[in-house]
Parts: sequence; structure tokens; C-alpha cells
Amino acid sequence: IDVSVRLVDSNQYVQRVREFDFDMITQSIGESDSPGNEQREYWHSSNVDVNGSRNYAGVSNPVVDELVSLVIQAPDREELVQRTRALDRVLLHGYYVVPHWYLAKDRVAYWSFLKHPATTPKNGTDLDNWWAEP
Repeated sequence: IDVSVRLVDSNQYVQRVREFDFDMITQSIGESDSPGNEQREYWHSSNVDVNGSRNYAGVSNPVVDELVSLVIQAPDREELVQRTRALDRVLLHGYYVVPHWYLAKDRVAYWSFLKHPATTPKNGTDLDNWWAEP
């Protein structure tokens, strides 16, 4: 593998990402506990050539398209989990992305006068519930 790295300014980088003018990028894909419509933006072939879409990997696969639709249309939580797991397996098998990090905890630096609830919510640190004490 012959690799070359080209430095670009932030505006050019954003433009190149929007136009899919890259071979590889490092990108974070935010997910929720209830995957839904955003999966179409990330993985569906209808977004493969749409500048500004989030189908960064260029996925164009009818099986993925069908699974994305099934995830979005899941009638209940159990079906949502099963369908999302199926989509995950197909995406992993396609080698569209290289998962390279995961943090089970949030890292937050703060001053000692900032206080927060003793229990962290299941979905992570909620800075909206912090307060300042003199």
C-alpha cells in the first residue's frame, strides 16, 4: 500500500468531504439507542452520490438499503434491535469502515466549582444538568 498524506485548510477539507473527494477520512458517526432515519443518511444507496450527504463510505448495496428500511419501519423495540443487529452484521461484512475507537466513559475536564449529579445518565454525561457553586 502506497500512502500519501496531503494537508489542506479546514474549508478545503469540509468541501472535499461534502463532495466525496477523498480516499479515506477519519469520521465519527453518532448513534442513538434507537436507530432510525439517520441510517438512511449514513448507509442508503440513494445518498451515495448526493453531495453533502453522510454516506461517506459510498455504500451502495441493495441488502443494506432493505435493512435500513426495515430498521426505520420497525414496529417495536424487539424488532428494532434484531433489525439493527442484522444491519450491523452486513455493514461489518462489507468492510465499509474501519472501527477504530470506542470509549465506554466520557472524559470531561472541569473546575472544582462545577458540580454534577452523583449518577451519570445511561446515555452519558449531561452537561445541561451541571451547576456552579461559589
